[in-house]
Amino acid sequence: MRLVLAEDAAVVREGLAGLLTDRGMEVAAAVGDAEALLAAVERTRPDAVVADIRMPPTHRDEGLRAAAELRRRHPGLGILLFSQYIETGYAHSLLADGPAGIGYLLKDRVLDVDDFIDALHRVVAGGTALDPDVIARLLRAGPSLAVLTPREHEALGLMAEGLTNAAIARRMGISQRAVEKHTAALFDKLEIPRTTATHRRVQAVLHYLGEGRG
Repeated sequence: MRLVLAEDAAVVREGLAGLLTDRGMEVAAAVGDAEALLAAVERTRPDAVVADIRMPPTHRDEGLRAAAELRRRHPGLGILLFSQYIETGYAHSLLADGPAGIGYLLKDRVLDVDDFIDALHRVVAGGTALDPDVIARLLRAGPSLAVLTPREHEALGLMAEGLTNAAIARRMGISQRAVEKHTAALFDKLEIPRTTATHRRVQAVLHYLGEGRG
């Protein structure tokens, strides 16, 4: 697996690069800011990016904005972001365009090498890797997925893969209108508030991942 690593703290950056190299991965570039990250991806064409959300110059959301730009330029690129803090707003922004190929871990979780490597493999394969503590913070206590019918559960699982309603309809062998009915029903059963359609899909996927299916 070929990676680009972005972390402004040199000691952490070098430690992560060494850890990943020891696990047989190729660190094509290790950089310290978002601008350098964008340039390194264009230059090296990696399989995935591992980046801190907070980087220079403001140490706020530079990594997140770089990730959004990379998703636009390279739709198949796996992106695994990490942060010292649980940033609920950032997590929603990260998932808004679909959860496929996206990961968000707390820095403490990165120290669990096996979990970290597993998360990397999942995002490169087009899956999702969200820190359990992030999911817990994002979700209020609510109904279990057991309230869903088998077809609603199937539709939710496909939604968690990042499929559109049209793609879900093809996979399930039903009409797009039927998919819309299933998704509307599962939103209501999971008590997901009526805000934007994108927000509701993100919340539904978080429910799915929160019950151990991520």
